[in-house]
Amino acid sequence: MKKITKYISVALVALSLSSCNDWLDDVQSKSQVGENAVFASEETVTLFVNGFYTWLNSYGQFGNRQFNGSWTEAMTDIFKYSGSNLTARAGQPNQYAELAVPMSPDGNLLSCWDNAYSCIRRINQFLVLEQKYATGYREELRLQWQAQARFMRAFINFQLAKRHGGSIILFDGLPETKNKALSPAEDVWDHIEADLDFAAANLPEQWNAANKGRITKYAALAFKSRAMLYAKRWQSAYDAANEVITSNKYDLVDDYAQAWKGDNKESILQFSYNRTLGPNTQFDANYTPSTDGSTASCGPAPTQELVESYEKKDGTKMNWTPWHGTTTTPPPYDQLEPRFAATVIYPGSTWKGKVMDNSVQGPNGYFFNYGDQASSLGNTCSGYFLRKLLDESMTDVVSVKSAQPWVEIRFAEVLLNFAEAAYRLDKITDAQAALKRVRARVGLPEKTSTGEQFFNDYRNERKIELAFEGQLYWDMVRWELCATEYNNYRRHGIKVDNGSYTYVEIDRVDLQYNAKCYVLPAPTAEMRNNNLMVQYENWR
Repeated sequence: MKKITKYISVALVALSLSSCNDWLDDVQSKSQVGENAVFASEETVTLFVNGFYTWLNSYGQFGNRQFNGSWTEAMTDIFKYSGSNLTARAGQPNQYAELAVPMSPDGNLLSCWDNAYSCIRRINQFLVLEQKYATGYREELRLQWQAQARFMRAFINFQLAKRHGGSIILFDGLPETKNKALSPAEDVWDHIEADLDFAAANLPEQWNAANKGRITKYAALAFKSRAMLYAKRWQSAYDAANEVITSNKYDLVDDYAQAWKGDNKESILQFSYNRTLGPNTQFDANYTPSTDGSTASCGPAPTQELVESYEKKDGTKMNWTPWHGTTTTPPPYDQLEPRFAATVIYPGSTWKGKVMDNSVQGPNGYFFNYGDQASSLGNTCSGYFLRKLLDESMTDVVSVKSAQPWVEIRFAEVLLNFAEAAYRLDKITDAQAALKRVRARVGLPEKTSTGEQFFNDYRNERKIELAFEGQLYWDMVRWELCATEYNNYRRHGIKVDNGSYTYVEIDRVDLQYNAKCYVLPAPTAEMRNNNLMVQYENWR
């Protein structure tokens, strides 16, 4: 990925990879010299295509496009930001969880409408001009350029479709008019599937060392297995996942704590950073405990609900009843399966050589009641901190940028996607086998349940395995379970104070979720500028 990262950095400067490329934005008004400038050489075309890869970053957990800089997990039962001031990674996502009212047509922090269509327009411009000016290049090279572009168009259309119930405005080519109606959901999923099929058919199974990190045939298929679950196209999801699995090119790494770190056999598609030259992030400064020295940290607070989702090491459920009050007996964290300790910093765990007590008096990140201080200053309202995704080798998170890769798709997700599609197709043996493989990595026994109980087991497994990777909230939306399971309840934590452990609420009001939010609204400006656009029915 080093070479691609270099190209991306160059492209950001040389080609101005925002939507304000005025030399390319309005294709019809430009001279032939301006139009074909990007196609002057193989290198300039490749530079331009590389710019599309930056969207893997911006829509990932280290970026800011999913929820305006916050994590959508903050609207689920597993995570809360400790700060209450109305900013990103603090009170804003908490307000969404508590009220759901801010999900309005304008100012909706979950919206990606404008950015997504800017990206799609850029891709379509490229594809149109490629047909016009790239005819002299090798056919194989041209197909690879087109395939990468079409994968990214599917990726961006998917970001829109999962927010808007599948029905969005489809653009294929350059629009001849600003007026265009919403396309039916089935047409949108057809378009996404066709783009991913084209990518899978025209990209190599593996690139050479100089092009390591590019989208491959199997990255396209892996992403298709995800997208088709949202489309409820179970056979398509099953077939795509199965092709990745049976290729034997990927596998689970032995240690779950390495699974999301990239550059290993589990990583199918990742975006790599460069700490010195960029691109890089401030992820560790934003998400580490205060013991690391960052007062800008959001005080990420995994919840007791998440903790209680983990099974014991033998696969049985822990009885947490004794800790649903006040006790002097420490919680049995050491009895939980390995993914817990790899995901959560808990009282008594070691983080960067320090034993964390996470108590009211804690010197390495203290507990405080949510709302008692507007900014968390890197402390916790749940008694827990995030461990997963952080770079434990960093000794300076304030002046040094983060550069761990963002893994967009890893093999464990493909196994889970396969399990869900198999379950929907009544292939329960296949579903059980895929789930068994995920659980075997951490020494857990297989699940032999069937029917609704299997789906519940699968849901919990997916929540645990993919915790904090940006999946849970959108899974609950596509399953239409938010309005029942994320409504009229409060999340909890464990308050440690002078040797006592107290089960506490970490929300000041009951959380609320309105079913109308399964389909997000379009911005009002779209209705003003597009005579054929009609607001989604649930927001009229």
